[in-house]
Amino acid sequence: MSRASGRFTLFFILAAAAVVLLVLSSSGWLAPVEGVARAVARPFSVILNGAGRYGDNLLSTARDLTSLRSANQLLLTRIETLTVENLRLKEVAAENQQMRELLRFQQLNPTYDYRGGQVIARVISRSPTNYMESISIDLGRNHGIEPGMPVVTERGLVGRVHQVGPVSSTVLLLTDPSSGVQGLVQRTRAAGVVNGKSGGAPVMEYVPQGAEIEPGDLVITSGLGGNFPKNLVIGQVVEVQQRDFDMFQQAVIRPTVDFNRLEFVLVITNFAPLPGQPDELQSVG
Repeated sequence: MSRASGRFTLFFILAAAAVVLLVLSSSGWLAPVEGVARAVARPFSVILNGAGRYGDNLLSTARDLTSLRSANQLLLTRIETLTVENLRLKEVAAENQQMRELLRFQQLNPTYDYRGGQVIARVISRSPTNYMESISIDLGRNHGIEPGMPVVTERGLVGRVHQVGPVSSTVLLLTDPSSGVQGLVQRTRAAGVVNGKSGGAPVMEYVPQGAEIEPGDLVITSGLGGNFPKNLVIGQVVEVQQRDFDMFQQAVIRPTVDFNRLEFVLVITNFAPLPGQPDELQSVG
């Protein structure tokens, strides 16, 4: 028998078997066999259905995870943006507050002429023979700044202009050892000179022994000497040093200005000195 004849015979047998099975199934003869087949196939069907659902869930979870990651990244980006914006707004608010306080100081002292400047550097130089504590500001000769001009904030005296360039200046701080300011105890009017000390707080010296001075007293500029206007706040007495055999007593002063946080200052370019004092600002150095 040829290969083609064999294939035809096999096809005929399979077709006949299919017809017979169809007739038997329609007549109900195969119902018991079909029931057994379904019972045997049911566990496999459950497993396959479960596997299919698990696969669908897995794919859905993967899609959700990708979506969540994308959304999370978007939220993180927005949080970073909002954080930067919040910091910027806080900085602007802090700057505005400083400006308002400086403006209030100007309004409370209308007899002075001012130039407002920003601190651009803090300079501390030390050597075996020299100590200098100063700041640099973005105002100079081109802005009408001259050596000796007082520098203040709303909290009190900062120091005085020491060196002047075209667009910047060096300010000698109140805490510098070469700085000296005529001071006055506000409560008792006891007078003295506030000098900076190397590595320490300023000290009010040459206070007469009989003068009343105690911790907590506020020290202001006296206006004597004509270098500074009267009534600028210098600081507060934190310690009084007195010895019976000395001609004078002295007091350690804590400045009201925080020199480590200076950002904006005012340069007093003109003020009326006390009667009998020099009419011009004296140069420093």
